[in-house]
Order: sequence, then structure tokens, then C-alpha cells
Amino acid sequence: MCGIAGIFHLQTAKPVDPARVQGMIDAMPHRGPDGTGVWTAPGVGLGHCRLSIIDLAGGAQPMANQDASLIVTYNGEIYNFAQVRAELVALGHKFRTSGDTEVILHAYRQWGEACVERFNGMFAFALYDVATQSLWLVRDRLGVKPLYYAQVSDGSVIFGSELKALLAHPLLRRAPDLSSVEDYIALGYVPDDACIVAGVKKLGAGEHLRLVRGRGLAAPRRWWDVTFADRSVAKPAALAEELVALMRDAVKLRMVADVPLGAFLSGGVDSSSVVAMMAEQSPRAVKTCTIGFDVESLDERGYADHVARRFATDHRTRIVSPDDYGLLDRIVGHFDEPFADASALPTFRVCELAREEVTVALSGDGADEAFAGYRRHLFQHRGEGLRGLLPQGLRGPLFGALGRAYPKADWAPRCLRAKSTFQELAISGGEAYARAVGFTTPELRARLYGAEFARAISGHRAEDRIVTAMDGAPARDPLDRAQYADLKIWLPGDILTKTDRMSMAVSLEAREPLLDYRLVEFAARLPVSQRIHGNTGKYLMKRAMEPHLPHNILYRGKMGFVTPIAQWFRGALANEAAAVADGSMLARTGWFDRTTMARLAQDHKAGRADHGRLLWQLLVLDKSLARLFG
Repeated sequence: MCGIAGIFHLQTAKPVDPARVQGMIDAMPHRGPDGTGVWTAPGVGLGHCRLSIIDLAGGAQPMANQDASLIVTYNGEIYNFAQVRAELVALGHKFRTSGDTEVILHAYRQWGEACVERFNGMFAFALYDVATQSLWLVRDRLGVKPLYYAQVSDGSVIFGSELKALLAHPLLRRAPDLSSVEDYIALGYVPDDACIVAGVKKLGAGEHLRLVRGRGLAAPRRWWDVTFADRSVAKPAALAEELVALMRDAVKLRMVADVPLGAFLSGGVDSSSVVAMMAEQSPRAVKTCTIGFDVESLDERGYADHVARRFATDHRTRIVSPDDYGLLDRIVGHFDEPFADASALPTFRVCELAREEVTVALSGDGADEAFAGYRRHLFQHRGEGLRGLLPQGLRGPLFGALGRAYPKADWAPRCLRAKSTFQELAISGGEAYARAVGFTTPELRARLYGAEFARAISGHRAEDRIVTAMDGAPARDPLDRAQYADLKIWLPGDILTKTDRMSMAVSLEAREPLLDYRLVEFAARLPVSQRIHGNTGKYLMKRAMEPHLPHNILYRGKMGFVTPIAQWFRGALANEAAAVADGSMLARTGWFDRTTMARLAQDHKAGRADHGRLLWQLLVLDKSLARLFG
């Protein structure tokens, strides 16, 4: 697990200053504390900082092949590298090292760009081909590992694992992209098709980009996508057996490491399933760790302890409290772009706890997206059933009127909060799901934005990308379309960004076995009834794990990794919320209406409404802007 950066001159093979590449690498030392390397040639420079996981002695990068015709800098792990290597050896290839980096070089020599289709892993790499004077940038199928790039004024393209690597280049112009501010306020993160710094792009999940000397900057191309268009006809028992076999192999592949290894354990279905598979295949006690909260309703430590005892793991816990707010500046610095998912704070703490004893930790990320485990999937599935009963011409006016008339009741039990349900039934399924997955509604944003800012974004609306993804999804069912949008937008933009930045912040490698692409493709072929059954999401996965996990772990209510920010902003952090509206950098931008911001803070503190997530969002944006643009 590492950080990569580099420079490629598109038109002329200008000299590349090694010190400039080194400066980009030095901006992210947390990603690679075990060593750095820089390689340059006319018109190109590649840099690397290394966190040693496999082949500790022989895996230094950037790495060249035997005749130095190919050079690669690489971040990630190819879990099936031993199998690919064996195939290459059988074809006559000779290896000098025992790790996975050299496998990329030989695989490219053998199969060209098609080599990436053989890799099962998480990766972002840049491979320079001397013969074609081209640089090939590649990102893994699901977007576990990040890759930023931008073209700067001297005609070169710069790239790096994190935005801060690009910011270290003196020719990158720093100016905010206002459309990305809209994206952030709507979604809580800046998605992969946008960046808070104007002119910077992210290579998308499952995309690659070929930069060729003498040509302009091309558009990325997609080399992998998931399809929900096919349906398995196997019986449920056979599907459950296949699922467990895939999970077992995915975990086994990710347990290969030359350094200490453990797992995150929340006590939910996903992390507990990973720990169960690890315990089954490990001769020693699996090292596990859990984060708890000082708010009992959000504390899952009891469930985690139950799983830890069942599998006799070496288990440790730690508490997150409002005092950890002091970490926010550090966390904002690691994300670079504003990131409002408050579970980043406990994610940092659990990574920090794990890093005290291990260098690699397996997580349960990805199962909710692949197997339909979120409550919003259940609501979307039911809502589409209701929408199908009434034509839009009748449904829109009826439920629209009910949504306007019904009071907003954040304080009430969930079953009495019908306003948003009525509003969502009045619109299309795509629009409803875009609202469900977002942080703030278009109506609230209209109140929040200043007139000049609203004009500046020229009608750009963050939800449109979700609706477009759902409309164009290779799918059969509305649930398919919602999950496709999650896998393409939410997963890489929120979940995987959070895990990458917070694990790398403490130089920990996090691995996601439930995002093995074979599992994702398997899940996409499942009949809807094997994903959602009655009120149960992730139905097949839970049934398949019944022989391995207790019933109260598999079928308890979903809690999620939720930080109690609503309570904090009525207590220890109440003054922080008020300060955002008055005198902060955010207030000085003029983008937002100060009166509205102040009212939001007052209403939340008084308990008249729950604006905890939005207040946290504004606070994070304020700190991010200060760091990025001063």
C-alpha cells in the first residue's frame, strides 16, 4: 500500500526535475513511511512512497522490467498475483522479485492493456512504455484506490494518489469549482466526476487513460462495469453455497501478507462474516478491534464482543466521544476535499487502534451496496411498488399535496415522519432515490444558497448524475438501478474514500474482501427476492451465514457506523455550529445566506429540528476551504 505521483509532458519531452516529483511524494508521507523512490527520463517522472506489505526487501518502486522498456509506479495489492505469476512463468517469463509489482510489468508485456482484466485487487498505477512514449493510468474496478490528475500550464499532466500531491506542484492553479460545492452540499462528498479544485479530475472506478506523447489529453475509457441485466436461475441453496465459497476465497486471498494482519469488527453482519471466514482459515487468534460511542443507542460494542468471544479473537475496543472533535482539523487535512460523512471520525479511531498491532486490516465494506443492505434499498423497493399502482398524473398531485400539508417532524418516531415519504411518492423513482442517498434536499439548498452562488452554478444539480446513472443502468429492476448508482457514485465517492484516507492516515492497509469483483458480479445476478425478502435486506447473505453466525447478529436491526453529531451540536459543540454562520471563512465567501445558517444552528440547539448533519457539513467545508484556498 503506497502513494504514487508523477509528471508526463504531452507534447515535448521536456526534462522533469526529480525534486519536483519528490515534492509531490513528500506531500503524502503517511501513505508510504517505509521508503520513497523517483525515476525520471525525458518528458516523464514517476514517484513512489512505500508501505511495505509483500516482498519487504525486493519491492522498491518505481520498478522497471529487465530491459527498462517498461516502468511502473503502483499503489495497491493484486491479491491473485501468485496465480498470474505462475501463468506468466509457464509462458517463459523470468522474475527477479517475489511481490506483485513485477507481475504488472510482465503481464503488460504479455497481454497489453488486457492484462488488467486478469487482476483481482485494489490498485491505481501508472505504467510508462518507452517504445510508444506513452503513460498508462489505471484504476481498479470498484475504485478502492484513488487517482487524481490535471493538466497544468506547461502542457504536462500531473497525477497523484491524493489531491495534496497535485497541490504540491507549483503550476497547479488553486481556485474552487462551485459546481463541486453544490455536489458536496447535496451529497456530503465530492463525487468522482468532480473535484473541489477547478481543473483537477479523478480517474473513475474501472477506468483507464492512455497519455501519448504528441497527442492531446484524451478522455478516460472504461475497462470494467457491473451489469444487473442477467439473472441466476440457480436454487437458493446452491446460491448460498456459491456465495460462501466466494466469500471464503475472497478472504483467503486478502490474508496474504508479510506483516501482521487483523480485522475491523463492528458486530454487524458484514464485518462479523469477514471475521468468521478469517477465523476459519487462521491458525492463530485473529486480531480484531471495535470502536464504541458514549451514546448507548449507537454503541455496538456488545455485539462485537459476542462475535469476538465466539471466534476467540484477540479483541480490543476504544470509545469515541465529543472530545475527539479535536481531530477534525487533522481529518480534514487527510481528505483534502470536503467530506461530511461524520463516521470518518470513528473510522480514523478504529484504524488508529488497529495500527497499534497490525499493518493490514480487513473490513466489511461493500456488502450493503452489492447485496442491498441499506434501509433506503428497502424503501426504494417498496416505493416503486406503490408508484406502479397509480399513474404519475394522479400520483404526483395526490402525494405532492399530502407532502406539502404534512408537518415536518424530525423529533417524532420514524413511523410518524411521513412528509418525506409523501414527497418521494410524488416524484419518479430515480428522483426519489437521489433524494434518499443525499444529505440535503434541493429545497433546503435553495434556502441556504446566496443569490450570486445560485446564479454561478447555472442550474447544476447534484442529483442529476444519480438519476442519469439509474436511467442508463444495465438493469432489469428498479432495485438494480438504485444499487448500480450506489456502486458507481456513492461507494467510491463516500465509503471507499473514507476508508482509504483514514487507513492511510495512520499508514494502515485496509482490504475489502466483500468487494471482490467476483462477489459483486455474483450479487448483481441475484433475483431481487434473494436480495430483499419481506423486511430483510442482504437476504441471501444472511441465510448463507446462518451456520457461521448467531441469529441475533444476522437479524438485528441495522445501526450503521453513526457518529452522534446531533447530540454533540446540542452540547459540547453548540458554539462551533453557531460560529460557522458568523465570521468564518465560509461566511465570508458569500455563497450562503448567513441568516439561514444562523437559524439552522439555533433551531438545532433548541431541538426544533435536526440539522446535525448539515451543521457538521458546513463546519467541514469551512475548514476545507481554509486549508485549500486560504
